[in-house]
Amino acid sequence: MRLSKHQSAVWVLSLVFLSLACNHMIPYFGIGGHYEQGKEQFLRGRSGDMEVAITALESVVSQDPTYKDSLTYLGRAYYRTNRFQPAYAILQRALVVNKEDEMAWIALGVTQLRLGQLDAGIESLKGGLTLASKGMVNGYQNLLYFDSRGLIHAQIRRSAFLVTKGIEEKDNIISSTDRLMVLVDDEINAQRNTRIQNTRPLYGN
Repeated sequence: MRLSKHQSAVWVLSLVFLSLACNHMIPYFGIGGHYEQGKEQFLRGRSGDMEVAITALESVVSQDPTYKDSLTYLGRAYYRTNRFQPAYAILQRALVVNKEDEMAWIALGVTQLRLGQLDAGIESLKGGLTLASKGMVNGYQNLLYFDSRGLIHAQIRRSAFLVTKGIEEKDNIISSTDRLMVLVDDEINAQRNTRIQNTRPLYGN
């Protein structure tokens, strides 16, 4: 049976959207969509595309620098791609928007250490780790079962212990705190994915 041009076009479009859905390549629109795109790519870690994350988050902060925690994610995306000077500038802006943002303080601290701002980096980390140890109890970012295995809090304690030893532990502090940020991101990403799975409609019911 031969299809008309219209039927063929509909069939091709259907295949395209099916392919996008199967590969989770959902199109994003507007400031909220770009934020979700940037955050999603960032939270994927090594499997994410940091350049896509940066482009999306730059679009968000250019329109509204106070939009959720977009500045923090952008600064951390710069940090993850070894762009420490831009990371430093953006994370400072993030803390002007929200001085209680523990992840911004932590990321700023390790960025400062990498830039040779050792005393300032230690102080930033002290504040960020203190906020994290308090804020990541009994849930975090509306995630009720956050860190149920206690891995994140154990890493917070390790980083905090190293920070108390001072700048002579610089390399170990950076390594430990980088590990802490990865654990936090992995936990948020895992719970986001679980929530998406649980809210996905069951077709045929």
